[in-house]
Amino acid sequence: MAPPAHRPAPSTREDLRAIIATRRELGPEYEDALVDSFLDKLDVEIAARVRNEVAAQMIHRPQQPPRKDAAVGVALGSLGIGIPLTGIAAGNAGTTGLVLSWAGIIAVNLAYAISRRSSR
Repeated sequence: MAPPAHRPAPSTREDLRAIIATRRELGPEYEDALVDSFLDKLDVEIAARVRNEVAAQMIHRPQQPPRKDAAVGVALGSLGIGIPLTGIAAGNAGTTGLVLSWAGIIAVNLAYAISRRSSR
């Protein structure tokens, strides 16, 4: 279904008629200047319509409270847990423990990132 066509404002119709009459009086050598003048007026009218429509949409749109982003908390928590876990894992299980502990931290961060992406 196509949106309803807007009829030009009465002032726009009058402006166009005046420009056509002026073109008849002045001749074709002024046609470009007259067309440019009319298009400038039309641009102003279109911009005003767009501003009014956007303002009307903003009024009817429910305000949503800003979401708190937990990504910073997850990142800082991962680092906070990762530092002591690195020391404990490397001291007790060597390189294998170190790799396993960081693989777990990475898995938690990936799961969080995937869950955030799917909730958007």
